[in-house]
Amino acid sequence: MVTICAMTATIMQALDTTIANVALPYMQGTLSASQDQINWVLTSYIVAAAIMTAPVGWVANRFGRKKVFIVCSAGFTVASVMCGLAQDITQMVLFRLLQGVFGAALVPLSQAVMLDSYALHERAKAMAIWGMGVMLGPIMGPSLGAWLTETYSWHWVFFVNLPFGIITVLGLIAFMDETDLDLNLRFDWFGFAALAIGIGSMQLALDRGEQLDWFNSPEIVIESIIAVIGLYYFLAHSLTSQRPFVQFAIFKDRNFLSGCVFMAIMGLVLYSTMALASPYLQNVIGYPIMTAGLLLATRGVGTFVAMMLVGRFMKYIEARTLIASGMILMSASLFIMTGWTDQTGVPEIVVVSIAQGFGLGLVFVPLSTVAFMTLPNHLRTDGTAMLTLVRNVASSIGISIVIAKLTSGTREAHAILSEHVTPFNHALQMQDVARSLNLNTDMGRALMDVLVNVQAQIIAFSHDYQMVLIVTLCAIPMAMMIGSSKAAMQKQSQAPDHAAVID
Repeated sequence: MVTICAMTATIMQALDTTIANVALPYMQGTLSASQDQINWVLTSYIVAAAIMTAPVGWVANRFGRKKVFIVCSAGFTVASVMCGLAQDITQMVLFRLLQGVFGAALVPLSQAVMLDSYALHERAKAMAIWGMGVMLGPIMGPSLGAWLTETYSWHWVFFVNLPFGIITVLGLIAFMDETDLDLNLRFDWFGFAALAIGIGSMQLALDRGEQLDWFNSPEIVIESIIAVIGLYYFLAHSLTSQRPFVQFAIFKDRNFLSGCVFMAIMGLVLYSTMALASPYLQNVIGYPIMTAGLLLATRGVGTFVAMMLVGRFMKYIEARTLIASGMILMSASLFIMTGWTDQTGVPEIVVVSIAQGFGLGLVFVPLSTVAFMTLPNHLRTDGTAMLTLVRNVASSIGISIVIAKLTSGTREAHAILSEHVTPFNHALQMQDVARSLNLNTDMGRALMDVLVNVQAQIIAFSHDYQMVLIVTLCAIPMAMMIGSSKAAMQKQSQAPDHAAVID
């Protein structure tokens, strides 16, 4: 029952990272908001969640994991309902901020609960169950959001959290045990303020950079400077303080440090490819939103199947071997995607998406298991919060980079291709072509501009996929950083009561 509650909390929070995106145009009309104002519906949630992820470990250790989990689940559910009932853009942004504040703790706490609830030899299975919520939530979010918005209204994008929230809160009250409290813990206000300012400013710059033309905007320059100063003061304070806000002892563990590196890469690859896939299917190939959503969901099918199998695989295969295999599979799928055009068929899209999802599943479960295999239990909640923060920051950076590169790449490719659209181009002088693309008429010039723009987008998307492919390929050799999972399990099996004593 605790597993079910942890899963519902994970699904609820993971869905909300992407489910609202497709409903923004509908909200904009209902709430009478401008384009810049409606984007704050996403920005406010991302920034609040990023800032409040870091102190999750301290809050759980000081007040008790059960209490914090229940309060955050209830608060997130109430905030979701209030978002659905919002009457103007001010209310919506305020309630989304509350959603981010309460939702930040749900994923790290649910992971910590799952890790504590299962013995070491069963944690691969536990992480497979938990990972389904973390991975499938963002993948299925756009599809579910599109269906709810078109079938009912955008309000149901938020109301859908209500049943999950009720189940989670009641289940946690009834079945979860409270952890030991550390009443002597003191809160490092300076460390938290510096990290909050640094992370919050960085997330603002990343989220709003595309709208404001990056460093050509004074706002982005100021936010970037504040981010650098905040993170510098956080590191300087943490490395010189006796009781820092973040326990840097977690980074002394080789497996956890490797897990953070690979989780950053996972966040970059997962979310950046998602950010590219939807506009590609809709704007380049021309699928309607529901069809695009169904095609995107096939990646979730691959992930689901991999997570069902990988728990058993880990009994016989080293975790680092599975991670390297998953990265190779993702690299192969990205390589195929670099050759996609507006004529790419559904069968190829489905097969490649399933293969990529399977690769993500092969990486995520062993990674989530190995990262905490040798980490002391008293550092586990801090570790899950840091791992979640790393994934979220990396995903924001990845999305910002690929979208910025897509925009500039489309412009550059359009300019280069347009240079060849002249009366002296022999291809345009052919009778069949000249009949359809008569550049002496307004309709002919407009049609030519559309064709050139589509081809420019295809080139820009291909370059983006190549960039993500290079990052993935470079990460494959780093799998050797991870320690032996079998050796750790054997060591634990020689002391059968060890886990129980620690718990």
